[in-house]
Order: sequence, then structure tokens, then C-alpha cells
Amino acid sequence: MLQVCFQEKVAEAGCDEAGRGCLAGPVFAAAVILSRNFFHPLLNDSKKLTASRRYALRSYIESHAVAWSVASVDHEEIDRINILNAAFKAMHLALDGLSVRPRLLLIDGNRFQPYGDIPHRCEVKGDARFSSIAAASILAKTYRDEYMERLHREFPQYHWDANKGYGTISHRQSIQSYGLSPYHRRSFQCAPV
Repeated sequence: MLQVCFQEKVAEAGCDEAGRGCLAGPVFAAAVILSRNFFHPLLNDSKKLTASRRYALRSYIESHAVAWSVASVDHEEIDRINILNAAFKAMHLALDGLSVRPRLLLIDGNRFQPYGDIPHRCEVKGDARFSSIAAASILAKTYRDEYMERLHREFPQYHWDANKGYGTISHRQSIQSYGLSPYHRRSFQCAPV
């Protein structure tokens, strides 16, 4: 059972990213502030949901959240600053986009670059424990998936509509056959198939 929030005294934003382990495309991040009485029976870590449920929940989150924002950092920036820093930057950009300023941040994972003077808590597997992080994981995942589906229409040989840029066997085979696209991350080594 997800906790709606870590504490109830101040507004808190849950943050998560999607696409950190991909070979191609941007990393996306979302920040979400929920009310203390927010509830949806299907809300969970985005990785545990079907695509159709993720998109249904996205609509619900966007219409019922106190505030939400999604941001991305592209593959070229990932190559310049590394994927960890790019994920932090995407989270910071998502936080910049919130219409309400949180006073506590719940970050999925075990590391984060401080965001201004707002205190944060890193929560390992936080997307399976806190509603705001689960909501952020759903927004980040669905927005990134849509982006990769658009890129797939430009480069169908990489099957990004199915693998979303992750290093599946078929994706790595496509790289061996066709080389790297303009959207591949040059800083990631693609292991041979």
C-alpha cells in the first residue's frame, strides 16, 4: 500500500525519472505534488502497470494533482554531462516547472543533487512506497514513451515503438546492422549481441 505522503506539515513533491538506462533518446523526469487525500486504487510504480493503465492514470494525475511538471534532457546533453547529472538536471527542470513551490522533495533512488534550499529525502524504491513518486514515475514514463514512439516513425529500423530505446537484443542487433542514429547516446557502450 502506497503512503500518500512522507509527512503532512508541508507541501512535498515526488520526483522520478525515466530513460536513464537507455541507449537512445532523452531522459525524462517528473515532479508531482499531491493533496493529502489523493487516492486512486491502481496507482503504483509505473513498471508494474500496463501501458493502458499508465495512460489512464496519467490523465487522472494531471487533473487531480495540486501541481505537476515534466521535463527532459536530450541525448547530446547526456553525452556532455553524463547520464546521472542529466537525470538530476531533468528533475531540477521539472521542479522549476511546478506552479506550487514544495518545501520537501521525495526523490526516487539513493542520490540527488540538492535543489536550491529545499530539503530532500532519497527513497530507494520510492515509486513503490509513496504516491507522489509513483505519480511522477507514471508521468515521466508515459511522456518519454510517447517521445520515443515519435522518433520511431523517423527511424523504424530500431523498433523504438517497442523497446523505447532500451538495450534489448533486437535494438542492439539493429545498431550492428544500421549503425547509430542521430539520437543514440555516444557515451553509452553497446555490448555486442
